[in-house]
Order: sequence, then C-alpha cells, then structure tokens
Amino acid sequence: MCIGLPMQIVESAPGTALCEGMGRQRQIDTQLIGEQAPGTWVLVFINSAREVISAERAEEIGAALEALAQAMANPHLTRQNLDPFFSDLCEGEPQKPASLLDLEQRQQSQCSLELKGKLRHE
Repeated sequence: MCIGLPMQIVESAPGTALCEGMGRQRQIDTQLIGEQAPGTWVLVFINSAREVISAERAEEIGAALEALAQAMANPHLTRQNLDPFFSDLCEGEPQKPASLLDLEQRQQSQCSLELKGKLRHE
C-alpha cells in the first residue's frame, strides 16, 4: 500500500520540484501535474506528485497521518482520542472529489448516448 504525503512546493523547474512536508524536504517528479508555482500543495506518492491539493486538504491529510502515527505508537488510544484527527470523516459523510464527480458525469452522459443510439436502431 502506498500513502500519499502532502507537500508544499518550495522551488519549481520543468518536470521537478523541491518540496517540503511532514518534516522532510524532497526532490519530487511533477510530470503528472505539470509545473506548479512555489507555495502550491501537492499529494506525493513515492517521490512523484500525483495531485494538486488545497492547503486545507493538506492539513486534513497531515492530521490523519499524525493520528495513524499516534495509533501505531500507542495501541491503547480510544476513538475519542483519534476523532479530532479525522474531522472530515467524523463530521458527516465524506465528499467525493470534484475529479471523481466529473468522471461520473461524463460516464453517465456516455451511457445515455449509447442507450439512445441502441433504441434508435431497434
């Protein structure tokens, strides 16, 4: 399993960026997201930026990773101790990201067009 780390771009060049996050500084491949300005938050998997994220989302992910680290270090923690780290999940239903909503909309439109085409031929 691969866990994405939120990191902020410090310096950017074509195809690469120096990023900071989670107490580390790394040179990151940015070919999947394109060149980004310093200050941009990205989600990094195995030294490759896969997604541009908001500062708020970076904070949520950072909190969840901190909770995971605490849970691994102390198996006696209770749900009440960990809930504050997962506020985006505990305060209601998780929301789908815009990219997934767009994909679902395109798939539904494509299915509707295919169905209309089949009905015309029958």
